[in-house]
Amino acid sequence: MARTDAQELGIAGADSPDLERIFRQEYRGSRYSFGYPACPNLEDQAKLFTLLEPERIGVELSQEFQLDPEQSTSAIVVHHPEAKYFNVT
Repeated sequence: MARTDAQELGIAGADSPDLERIFRQEYRGSRYSFGYPACPNLEDQAKLFTLLEPERIGVELSQEFQLDPEQSTSAIVVHHPEAKYFNVT
């Protein structure tokens, strides 16, 4: 069986099984994608393309900064325990 990133990082099983706590983002880390409120500038996708060169695996960036093929996704995943989408008090 392949190990997951969470297993390799030693954080597997650390999240609560309680769905209500998951909805309140009481889990470790966050996933940030361009075009969503935490990273609203879709144009920043071009910077990611420069770094990762996804053209090597057939992923292209349109003039509107959309990924092609259509079902492609990019994200910045942060596993730090204090990573959150917004800090609302």
